[in-house]
Amino acid sequence: MTLAAGTRLGPYEIVSEVGSGGMGEVYRARDTRLGRTVAVKVLPSHLSASPEVRQRFEREAKTISQLSHPHICALYDVGNQDGVEFLVMEYLEGEALSNRLVKGPLAFDQVLRYGLEIADALDRAHRQGVVHRDLKPANIMLTKSGVKLLDFGLAKMVAPAAARSGASLTTLPTQTGRDLTAEGTILGTFQYMAPEQLEGRDADARSDIFAFGAVLYEMATGKKAFSGRSQASLISSIMTSEPAPASTVVPTAPPAFDRVVRTCLAKDPDDRWQTAHDIGVQLRWIQDGATSAAPVSVGPRRRTAALFLPWLLAALAAALLAGVLLRDWRRSSLRAAVTRFLVLAPEKTMFTPPGELSSAQMALSPDGRTLAFVANPGGARPLLWIRPLDSLTAVPLPGTEDALHPFWSPDGRSLGFFTPTSLKRVEASGGTPQRLCDAVAGRGGSWSSQGVIVFSQSSPTPLFRVQDTGGESQPATEFDVARAEDRHRFPFFLPDGKRFLFWARSTKRENTGIYVASLDSRKARMVVNSESMGQYAGGYLLTVQQGMLVAYPFDEVSVQLRGNPVRVAEGVLTGNPPGYAPFSVSGSNVLAYSTPSAKSRQLAWFDRSGRRVGTVGEAGDYSTPRLSPDGKRIAVALREESKTNTDIWVSDSTRGAWSRLTFDPAA
Repeated sequence: MTLAAGTRLGPYEIVSEVGSGGMGEVYRARDTRLGRTVAVKVLPSHLSASPEVRQRFEREAKTISQLSHPHICALYDVGNQDGVEFLVMEYLEGEALSNRLVKGPLAFDQVLRYGLEIADALDRAHRQGVVHRDLKPANIMLTKSGVKLLDFGLAKMVAPAAARSGASLTTLPTQTGRDLTAEGTILGTFQYMAPEQLEGRDADARSDIFAFGAVLYEMATGKKAFSGRSQASLISSIMTSEPAPASTVVPTAPPAFDRVVRTCLAKDPDDRWQTAHDIGVQLRWIQDGATSAAPVSVGPRRRTAALFLPWLLAALAAALLAGVLLRDWRRSSLRAAVTRFLVLAPEKTMFTPPGELSSAQMALSPDGRTLAFVANPGGARPLLWIRPLDSLTAVPLPGTEDALHPFWSPDGRSLGFFTPTSLKRVEASGGTPQRLCDAVAGRGGSWSSQGVIVFSQSSPTPLFRVQDTGGESQPATEFDVARAEDRHRFPFFLPDGKRFLFWARSTKRENTGIYVASLDSRKARMVVNSESMGQYAGGYLLTVQQGMLVAYPFDEVSVQLRGNPVRVAEGVLTGNPPGYAPFSVSGSNVLAYSTPSAKSRQLAWFDRSGRRVGTVGEAGDYSTPRLSPDGKRIAVALREESKTNTDIWVSDSTRGAWSRLTFDPAA
């Protein structure tokens, strides 16, 4: 039914109709008690006879009432009058994103700003157990104060993390989502639905992340991520195809943005970003890079770091390893010498960039002489590899297929690692891996000199401990209810072999950070607020904050910070899985860290003063450039997307043309 102007629903007087959707009609109204303008959403009379629709309407009210966020439309009241059920919500003045996109794509700075606001709103909803299920441009309003997420009419309450782990089963609703959404029933808008929703399976936060990826793509390009001439072809497109990278449609979109969207749109939920907060971290890193008006001078800052950080810095990028050797300034009056080196990935393998299903996770041996890492042979499962830093060759360890997050024994003779179901150990010299205990997709481990391994799992649990000979695991930490913790991850033993650092996530961001606990007690205390894990070496605590790898002066006895952080490196991505940062430090003052995908490398010209004066071609996966004697041509190795081999290309700077010299798949 349509309500005429002047109709009263309780204290709310209808002014005019605003619009209608699948879950109700929306009216502009006046709150006669408070004298303010509100939006009233009414369940249409022709649908009110449906118990299922009425249940969804009531669920919408309960869902929105739990959400309080500047980028989520606020719910003021609910009511029922003469059989008319209605919601009273914040009245918004602005334009629906769907209407704005009819005019074309947004400016890229707007894409990032709106994307960050949507990510923050989704993160709040997901942390409170709410899944939107119908995120799309029509449900995103652009206002003067930023975006507002609308219409949680298809939202589904899911159990909070603590309840899912069994900590508080009494908080679970007695009526499950399946009671309201029968198995095989599809709710949502096809264009933005994740594959699991199209298959009629239960949706979770990662389904919203898929839709968010489609929205990001459409904001940047003005085109829908998936399309089809019929409903069947559209579904087929979502299930089987990939959209063209945004950077190929809009030149202002960097390759890093392509990676964010591509991970959002992964077909398997386990391959996507696991939280909206993770996406926000990535978008903020891109935004920080995009807002730099001029190249940053890093020379003086590297000299500052050299004075404070007596270790080797090794940057493991998507296809190569770069390092910096620094001497201890306290042992010499001379400024520390700086040496750089490059190491190609093992033959016919690829380091996957941070954030992919199996990232180039690395671990330095205690003596700092050997690097263990995960790499993917072409067309095969990821393996654990060993690379002595004084050697040109890396060696795979047989039997370590699907390895995750390796870590070393204190004597450097063995490695611990995870598979999707187990924690295992293997000798660094090779041999058959030994299963130690069950562990579901481990999220970091650390091996004590007392023969105890502390480790974490992908599920929302505290840390566990197990003897390095194997056995049944036992809890090593416990959640602090007052701090609202829901995950403990990525432990790292301090030199005494008893106390260990670890990263804890909380639904209260001020409580998310690096903590310290002990084998003698499950209690923990915070060391520093941080978005990622921390490791210790040589009097410094390392972590990543806002995309920068930093080192805090640190007292290992009192386990307290002793000063402000020193910046070590920029562009170190975090957040997938939550708390992970791609770096490793050894007790002998050696550090390895990973930078974003090499696909973002740009060939550039510099003058003798170090000033950048021009670029060559588009960004790509380049390595080992060589200049011809006459200075007019550049030969460079280029790895094309989705390939493990490289070929040699030549750029002629006088003509601006490229030519390919090799076509060898084994090159």
